[in-house]
Amino acid sequence: MESLSVQTPQERQALARTLISDVGRVVLGKEAVIRQALCSVLAGGHLLLEDLPGLGKTTLAHALARSLGLKFRRLQFTADMLPADILGVSIFDTQSREFRFQPGPIFTEVLLADEINRAPPKVQSALLEAMEERQVTIEGKHYALPETFFVIATQNPAHQQGTYPLPESQLDRFALVLGMGYPDPAVERAMLQGHGGRAHINDITPLLDAQELIHMRHAVRRIFVADRIIDYVQQLLQASREMPDFATGLSPRAGLMLLNLAKAWAYIDQRDHVRPDDVQAVFAGLVEHRLPRSAAAGTESSAALLLGRITP
Repeated sequence: MESLSVQTPQERQALARTLISDVGRVVLGKEAVIRQALCSVLAGGHLLLEDLPGLGKTTLAHALARSLGLKFRRLQFTADMLPADILGVSIFDTQSREFRFQPGPIFTEVLLADEINRAPPKVQSALLEAMEERQVTIEGKHYALPETFFVIATQNPAHQQGTYPLPESQLDRFALVLGMGYPDPAVERAMLQGHGGRAHINDITPLLDAQELIHMRHAVRRIFVADRIIDYVQQLLQASREMPDFATGLSPRAGLMLLNLAKAWAYIDQRDHVRPDDVQAVFAGLVEHRLPRSAAAGTESSAALLLGRITP
């Protein structure tokens, strides 16, 4: 399908709300998660959905990719997977008598990496270059990925059998890590009555295409950030490095992504500037996987601990 005819920046900005609403008719009762997921896309970051099986992680990933109108590939990660299964492989062509590169499923605009932590570490590491540089290197040759390339990955909790923990270097490549959570009773009843769910994904009309998404990302980057907001972000970063509650602090890359996510949140609100509550709205999803706390550290989350200490 063709995307809607969008001409003005204001129309694109309003379209973000429509996209959240459309995906919300499939993934019921999760508007906040859908909005944060869209923020990750608009900020140019990758997204990791982590929760128990059966809570709608794959459905959200599929519905979001379809609504964006981008080419996507869904790849089920398994314990016997090899890096070549993702990146591709060189095949000897008997006619030309030379090796020809056969691209793998990563050569798409959106990669739906389902149950990413069921694959062994070598496979997970194969994604690092693609996620950071938007290119892959095979036998010394570089192959560029589409400008709009991003990963929406799902993973099951680490305590489940057959899972491998993602390395910290890869976790840091995900802009946000979000949980789905159980639906509330009213939403669950609607699901039991046949509303929403994966069966309705094909009802979603693609709203964008690659060029429209690029326009929206450029608009997000132009959102104004006042010095006091930068001060606030810097104070949060510095506190994470100085507080004894954390073994290590947030990196500069995390700070840059935090600002980009806050800009995306403001963009969806159809504003041209970032406010402190934009930073706070995306902070937990950015922080919790970067600053994990041990069970002995108390029940307060890392995000709540930092936000409670620093006043904007």
